[in-house]
Amino acid sequence: MNSGELLERSLAYALGSVADADGVNPGRGTPCAQWDLGELLGHLDDSLDALYEGLTGGRIGLVAPDADRACGFRTRACAVLGAWAAGPPESALVGERPLDVRVMAAVGAVEIAVHGWDVAQSCGRPRPIPGALAAELLPVARCVVAEADRGVRFGAPVAVPVGAGPGERLLAFLGRSGSAAG
Repeated sequence: MNSGELLERSLAYALGSVADADGVNPGRGTPCAQWDLGELLGHLDDSLDALYEGLTGGRIGLVAPDADRACGFRTRACAVLGAWAAGPPESALVGERPLDVRVMAAVGAVEIAVHGWDVAQSCGRPRPIPGALAAELLPVARCVVAEADRGVRFGAPVAVPVGAGPGERLLAFLGRSGSAAG
């Protein structure tokens, strides 16, 4: 798996979802019960900031989001892609611990794609996560989501029908009903 390519494809997918957020009430609910659309876009901004800092050799922290969160997401997505293309360092410090940037990029790709799906659902314009992308993201999610994360960061896994596609399986693993998944 090429983490940079996975990150790029997740960002491209999420950019399409976030484009639908322009003009949508930021107070609208999302599949993430604890966040409305504005808060979800803010969370995506934080995620991109962390990725950018990690890819440029900085220490990962949080910064205040832009007032226009959809525009901020597009700007940060381009910065993250530029940082990857420029050749990131081998590792980034998360707190005081080094993390391989390829792992960071793969985990970031899961976060970005799945929250891109959440944004699209919230905007009333369901967009399936492309099957090939979801198939590559699912093993990453299975490696990084621990049982201790359930109920805190992720819901309990959701049952999927036999023959469910990779998008639906990815979303179900992360506690979402993915009837609109690909």
